[in-house]
Formats: sequence, C-alpha cells, structure tokens
Amino acid sequence: MKLSTKGRYGLRAMVDLAINSSSDHVSLYSIAERQGISENYLEQVFSILRKAGLVRSIKGAQGGYVLPDNPQNITVGSILRALEGDLSVVDEALEENTSYQYQKSIQNCIKINVWDRINESINTIVDNITLEDLVNEYKKLSGNLIDMFYI
Repeated sequence: MKLSTKGRYGLRAMVDLAINSSSDHVSLYSIAERQGISENYLEQVFSILRKAGLVRSIKGAQGGYVLPDNPQNITVGSILRALEGDLSVVDEALEENTSYQYQKSIQNCIKINVWDRINESINTIVDNITLEDLVNEYKKLSGNLIDMFYI
C-alpha cells in the first residue's frame, strides 16, 4: 500500500487545522501557506473531507474550516479512508476461476496468514491514532526544538 499525495497532504492539513482551530475557523489559504501545499489542491481534498463529515466549512469573506468534533474523536484511519478508500495492501479475493484446489489452498493460506494480518495491523494502527495524539506529539516535538536553541 502506498498513500497518495491526497492522503498525505490531507492528513497534514487536518493536523494543521486541529492545531490552529482551537478558537476560530481556519482558512485554506493559511493551511496551504503553512504546509506548502497548493490551495487549489487543498480545496479538492477538503471537499472530500467535508462530504465525509470530517470538517465543517464556514462560508463568507472571513470563512474557513473547523473540526466538527473534538480531535480526540477523529482518527487517522477515518481521514485516510475518506481520502484513499480501503487501506488494504492487497485486495486479493480468491479467484473463482482457478480450477486447481492446490492453487486455491496456497492463495487462501497466503491471504489469511499474510495479507489479512498486514491489513489488520494497518487498520489497528490508524484507528488508534487520533488527531489529538498527533497534535500532542507535534507540541512535544516543536517544544523540544525550541529548547535546543540557546542564546
């Protein structure tokens, strides 16, 4: 499985939104500036996120986006699935037209013991990381960077 720029940029933008929307809405322009992402591209990404109910838009000259829920209730998995679809590494259904039982047995063995286990691990990880977790980690990392500079 390889995530597209839509998934990677969308997750970055959602973390940025969570960090910067604690008291007010955030414009796509400001997210685009901070993250170095095209505003037009973010419009497409946020359209998908809005339809999935992961962001709420505020119209008008001073409009922007806010999270519709607490960051602790929004998982990385929900964001990535909205933007990427299924997160499976391999979507390998057993081939019905395989005439040899031996081939079906090997395919099934690999599916159950490799692909299904990898998929389960990926889903477990992304469903147990929230936007709040990422915001907290960002604050720790950025705090550590600030502490490293002495005058």
